[in-house]
Amino acid sequence: MKYLYDPPKVIKLIYSNFLWNTKNNEILLTFDDGPNPETTEKLLELLKVSNIKALFFCLGENVKKYPDLCQRIIDDGHTVGNHTFSHKRINEVSKNEIIEEIRNTNILLSELFDYQIKYFRPPHGRITLATTKIMNEVKLVNVMWSLLTWDYKGNYKTVKKSITKYLRNNSIVVMHDSNKTKNIFIDSVRLLVDEVKKNNYKFGESENCLK
Repeated sequence: MKYLYDPPKVIKLIYSNFLWNTKNNEILLTFDDGPNPETTEKLLELLKVSNIKALFFCLGENVKKYPDLCQRIIDDGHTVGNHTFSHKRINEVSKNEIIEEIRNTNILLSELFDYQIKYFRPPHGRITLATTKIMNEVKLVNVMWSLLTWDYKGNYKTVKKSITKYLRNNSIVVMHDSNKTKNIFIDSVRLLVDEVKKNNYKFGESENCLK
């Protein structure tokens, strides 16, 4: 059942131009779906105390609603990635529609914060063979994962199982900055921090982990 947490090697080989693990044997912590008023601010405080720089894959529509929260993410030294504008599954809509979703988010970040996005993650992790062409066209790097914590289920025991059993020194860890995780995200991040220390791993930053 490992593939439920870390995608199988054959998938990583088929999509070898996507990033599944870090390149420097450090842990990269990533958050999808934000910014979100119920979680983002508390999450940023926790990350600051823990001395972690994360990669936030933000939705354009949420950035538009909560620009101050996105500005805070940037000001705190974290990286902002593109998670489409409205969380559409890229395998269910046309190529042109997905490109528009991605570009609208890039433009929004550029206009609001003079921020240039480098990284993309598809909603729900949905990818197709056409995704490579899309990434080339929008000039973004597609960042997947090697540890899905399933935190969006809202069950801390599930998160604990995924982290304690499948965390590795080159893991790209997925968590969520959303209402679905608001009751467990503090405990979940603290557990991850403890496990990283316990295993003598290190957290890294996007620029070094994904180069």
